[in-house]
Amino acid sequence: MWYENSQKVLGSYRMVCLFCTCTHRIINSSLMKIILEKGQGLFFTSDTHYNHGNICRATTKWVGADNLTRDYRSLDHMNDTLVNNINEMVGENDVLIHLGDWSFGGFEQIEEFRNRIVCKNVHLVYGNHDHHIRRNKDNIRRLFTSTQDYIQLDLRIPNGKEMDKFSLVCMHYPIASWDGMNDGVIHLHGHVHLPPHLRINDGKAMDVGVDGNNLYPINIKEVRSIMKDRPNKKLTLPKDHHEKRLD
Repeated sequence: MWYENSQKVLGSYRMVCLFCTCTHRIINSSLMKIILEKGQGLFFTSDTHYNHGNICRATTKWVGADNLTRDYRSLDHMNDTLVNNINEMVGENDVLIHLGDWSFGGFEQIEEFRNRIVCKNVHLVYGNHDHHIRRNKDNIRRLFTSTQDYIQLDLRIPNGKEMDKFSLVCMHYPIASWDGMNDGVIHLHGHVHLPPHLRINDGKAMDVGVDGNNLYPINIKEVRSIMKDRPNKKLTLPKDHHEKRLD
């Protein structure tokens, strides 16, 4: 795999989340180029929320949230399942791009779950719950291949003797209109925690969060297959759990 990453500071740029009432400052944006080797996979996921008690039905204190939580018998059961699902699909030399909300807890918990993932090449896009990761940037650099708020991905995938070329915009939050949208650029996001039957399936945008993908990461091949015949259009956004606020 050939990988190139350049970052630019966007200190004055702010984005209003399309689901929350909050405003998020975009600190850095990565212009990333990845050339996959033959047989190497690229996978996307988001919103694992390791150790997040309020997203697990067995441990939540969030009243009335049964339809918005994960049905596990314990927090450890949820953590183990999500880690095992990633390791089942993503190999050591593949590439995994995680679109935010990695885990709850301090650096020790962040490190624990990163070390349990066998993939060597894990890129992280910050989510709204990744406060501890932002605060531990110096230590985090040894855990993740890169960390950023936003990725513009220039991708090359082997196809026989040729290389397929296409672009993606990756962010934790869904964006109604993104760079290159009218030219077929794909937008991948997380954040919304919608189940598969409610997952955003509109235009060239796709929710790659675990809740919308049967708790597994998704392969770039599947993303391309799903997006192949979709029109270029702005994203129509459904309501999600953030209106009730899941802490």
